[in-house]
Amino acid sequence: MVVARSLKLCNGLFAIGSGTKFHLSPCFCTRGLSVSASTSGRDGDGAPLPVLIVGAGPVGLVLSILLTKLGVTCAVVEKNKTFSSHPQAHFINNRTMEVFRKMNGLAEEIQISQPPVDLWRKFIYCSSLTGAVLGTVDHMQPQDFEKVVSPVSVAHFSQHKLTRLLVENLKKLNFQIREADNLEGLDCETPRAGEILMGHECISIDTTSNRFVTATVSTIDGGKCKERKLQCSTLVGADGAGSSVRRLLGISLRGEKELQKLVSVHFLSKDLGQHLLRERPGMLYFIFNTEAIGVLVAHDLEQGEFVLQMPFYPPQQNVQDFEPKICEKIIFKLVGRELGDIDVIGVKPWVMHAEVAEKFLSCDNRVIIAGDAAHRFPPAGGFGMNTGIQDAHNLAWKLASVSEGISPSSFLHTYEVERKPIAIFNTTLSVENFKAAMAVPASLGLDPTVANSVHRVVSDGFGSILPLEVQKAILDGAFSLGRAQLSTFLLNKNNPLGSSRLAKLKRIFDEGKSLQLQFPAEDLGFRYLDGALIPDVDSTSVPLSVPTGRRRDYIPSADPGSRLPHMNVRVWSDSGKEEKMSTLDLVRGDKIEFLLLIAPIKDSYKLARAAFKVAEEFRVSARACVVWPVETGNAFGGGSKVALTPWENYLDVQEVKNPPSSSSSSWWELCRMTERGAILVRPDEHIAWRVKSEIVGDPMLEMRKAFSAVLGVKLKAV
Repeated sequence: MVVARSLKLCNGLFAIGSGTKFHLSPCFCTRGLSVSASTSGRDGDGAPLPVLIVGAGPVGLVLSILLTKLGVTCAVVEKNKTFSSHPQAHFINNRTMEVFRKMNGLAEEIQISQPPVDLWRKFIYCSSLTGAVLGTVDHMQPQDFEKVVSPVSVAHFSQHKLTRLLVENLKKLNFQIREADNLEGLDCETPRAGEILMGHECISIDTTSNRFVTATVSTIDGGKCKERKLQCSTLVGADGAGSSVRRLLGISLRGEKELQKLVSVHFLSKDLGQHLLRERPGMLYFIFNTEAIGVLVAHDLEQGEFVLQMPFYPPQQNVQDFEPKICEKIIFKLVGRELGDIDVIGVKPWVMHAEVAEKFLSCDNRVIIAGDAAHRFPPAGGFGMNTGIQDAHNLAWKLASVSEGISPSSFLHTYEVERKPIAIFNTTLSVENFKAAMAVPASLGLDPTVANSVHRVVSDGFGSILPLEVQKAILDGAFSLGRAQLSTFLLNKNNPLGSSRLAKLKRIFDEGKSLQLQFPAEDLGFRYLDGALIPDVDSTSVPLSVPTGRRRDYIPSADPGSRLPHMNVRVWSDSGKEEKMSTLDLVRGDKIEFLLLIAPIKDSYKLARAAFKVAEEFRVSARACVVWPVETGNAFGGGSKVALTPWENYLDVQEVKNPPSSSSSSWWELCRMTERGAILVRPDEHIAWRVKSEIVGDPMLEMRKAFSAVLGVKLKAV
């Protein structure tokens, strides 16, 4: 590391004055990371872009959509010249689908485009794709389809397809995609709003100016390396697990490194897809036989698109050991027969980590990381992409509040305060789910920890003195010996040892101790305990216990920090037209607006009037929602207009029970509150403040305290 003599080490970073310039070697070279003091720091003529996003994966694209809808100007730079065609992540959980419902019908597009749920609801364990089935786990339960806890269901939709939909969504918002070979007019220091610049890598970040952050990006133009300096008020690094932004800032990761190395093989075969559609449709196939072991992800059975995941043991193995023809032979062994139409698209080695960044913000909150740049999980449970998208959802309205001058820049600290504990929790959950996945091969006599131990001995122990080819032969022999445990001679009910192992495997499946797909309690029930909220002093709820890797049901909660519970409601209309929606739909997605839920009670109306007045003081919008009980029938809505005049930003809604004859809870019972209570909801649908029974004291003072805490604005002494 090269450091100018005048630099000082401050909070783990080298600093000079009020800022630092962090620099990577330009033009995609790998000479290392250097840090040097900025000598130019030129302000430039134009105003800096409010937000520059580094990384055009799902997290960066979602953040750009949410910011644009909130009126915040932004642009995106992406180091790759094209969007990835590798399927990668594919499970979209409930909470992410709820976020997508507010993005111009994105959730509906996904539901229409994804395969039918009966084609992906199961995990199948087998000796080959045409051989014996060892077990099947159905991950969908009846309540998953009833939309009682959420207005939308989970989805199975590959990341590269999601990326295409997100890009189309941005184009509808007047974004332009600028390819690396179309750089005309890109010489200015302030990037154009509403652009995604492909083939641009962030190689340095300069925060010495008090007015803006300068990101230097490099690209190849006409075979030559060119650099540009882009100025922005805030830079967000959403550039993936190998984040350049994170490395430039010197932010370290905490947790478990290199849980496992794998190789991912993306291939097409309609022949295989049609076979599985007829015989054993599923999402994941865990295949164990004497010749090969692997996990097959069926991204689209109809189209025959798959990704095969296999253990990878470098340096004895290298990527050349998985060239297309070799991969075809391995796939045939796992299928149990040859495929006439197989087409290996790509092979990609990767490493599984379980780590969270030590911090999510740097440089006086002007540089932020999100998604895989901030946390790297095992894929077990699909929390990686989902957690990242929820990072963006949390961050967007806060960036908008700061950009519009509503909140100070220090308010952005609540992003880390809220999201980092969730990332740590989801890391633990993913690791536990990964361990559950490893319990299956262990029950069959294939303990993955033994394989990793053998690899360590060969690589780092006595085997390290041997030639690499000899090391490879030792590993191959050890792994072949291990796979012999899967022979039909041993693994059958007539063999005492095989029978015992099969019985143990069945118990794992029956007790829900294998790899799980859905985690409703963690998906919808995560709660922020501190941040842009006012915690309950008398809360009876407790945070989720340490994750075990097993499915737990979601229990609705209206505690501050929780996501607003879902209930269908009927909206009052003067025209007599009836409209049904979720309580989540009462929260606007296109402006910084807070929702106050109350019952049609005199004191609650007073609270709503106070909320309207205080919101004006804090320069934000407030909306009141008066929740009427189902017993009022068609007479609901009377009195609100008189009670709330002159304010008009309110709705009268009525509870809708599902089914109508059910004895399900009322809204206030669902929230475990009385009808004299009230709930204030943030723009991201999380509860900022609530009172369980009734307001004690001055409603104006109570609302001022709430908005002050939630927006990070200090109250002025009167």
